[in-house]
Parts: sequence; structure tokens; C-alpha cells
Amino acid sequence: MSSTENKETKPADEPEAKPADEPEAKKAKLGPLEQAADDDWPEAWIMPDGECEDQKELNRKDPNEPVDASAMRELGVCYWKMDANAYDYPKLAVPWDPKDAVDERLVRLRDDRGYSYADIITVHPDTLPEYEKKVKSFFEEHIHDAEEIRYVLGGSGFFDIRDKKDRWVRIHVRKGDLITLPEGSYHRFTVDKDDIIHAMRLFIGQPVWTPFNRPCDEHPSRKFYVENYVEEKKEEN
Repeated sequence: MSSTENKETKPADEPEAKPADEPEAKKAKLGPLEQAADDDWPEAWIMPDGECEDQKELNRKDPNEPVDASAMRELGVCYWKMDANAYDYPKLAVPWDPKDAVDERLVRLRDDRGYSYADIITVHPDTLPEYEKKVKSFFEEHIHDAEEIRYVLGGSGFFDIRDKKDRWVRIHVRKGDLITLPEGSYHRFTVDKDDIIHAMRLFIGQPVWTPFNRPCDEHPSRKFYVENYVEEKKEEN
């Protein structure tokens, strides 16, 4: 062979190598996930006055007094409709790393709101020791010093939150519902008659487990809630 034949040549029209796809974390963010349209919010209603004889019943007034999405937003409730059928989650994972999320909508919500810790639990007689005792304890009226975030992966239950007139608003959550209750709001939770809920609990920073049972009106978080959601804003002159 001649020296010319030994030389390696590159065709003039050979395209340059493209860089590998950027890691997911470096891709452009899609921005905050919008909350659900009003018609997609869970059903809610005002509960009857007095003691709740059976917390797992619907406990509606007669006639029913519904509460719409606008009224729930005024109490600080946020809501997103998720596709819980499209992804598999364990029955129990304490903790569960939110970085493992593959649901794009959950990833967007995680990143936008700063959720850095999660766990997944199943509240059911076969999976939760001392089931009835625990369910009754969840139903004690209380506040937290951080927002409460729950993503219902299966089953159903009721979140009750006090409105501006100190009435109970009952919110019926089901599979695919992701709901947040604001810091300092008086609330409680129970399963319904089906006796099962599979849920993801999300937190910003370290998980906050401590409930502060009513009365706790002097607690800083309660004062924050009252100032921002209960007291009527004075009109500017």
C-alpha cells in the first residue's frame, strides 16, 4: 500500500458526534403544577352540629349543605388530581424517597413545593397494629406546625377541617386525590366505612409527627392560620 492509502480520512459530510442526553435533573423545569379545576375537587359538605356518633359515616346534614372548591380554597386547602392507577407504590415504605418518583406530575409538585421526605402507609385492620385505637386517635381535633400533605394511592377516607364559623367541613378523599391542609388549621382524619386507605405522606424537611390537640389557640401556628384565613381582612381606605 502507498502512504496515501494508509492515512485515515474522515468523510467531509460525516456529522459530528452529538452529546449524550442531559440528565433529567438538568433538563428544563416544567414549572409549578396547577391545581385541579373546581369541578374536579372532592365532594365536601358541612357536618351536623354536636358529637359525631360514628366517625366513619357520611355525617351529612338534612338537607345536605355542600361546600365548593372556592370555599375550601378560602380555608387554605389545596388540591391536585393525580393518576394513581398509572404507577405502582408499596403498601408500606417508611421512609419512601420522593426522589424515586417517576410520575412527572408528582415530580413537578415535589420540586415546586420542596417536598424532601415521604412515607407510604396503609391504614387497614390487617396492616396497622391496634387499628381501631389508632383510627380514633387520628380523629382527635388538632393542628400541626407545618402543612399536612396526603396523596391517596388507594382506598378512601374523610378529612374534616373547621371553617370560619367553627363548623366542620367534611372532605371525602379517594384514590388519586392529593390534598394539603394548611399549618395551624384545626382538622382531623378518619377512614370511611370501607376501612382502608393507602396514602403517601409528604413533608418539607424532617417529618413533623406532633399533633397539638385543641385548645391551642396561643400556639404560633394557630395564630398564623387565624390571621391569614379566619380573620376578615380590613379594607384599605
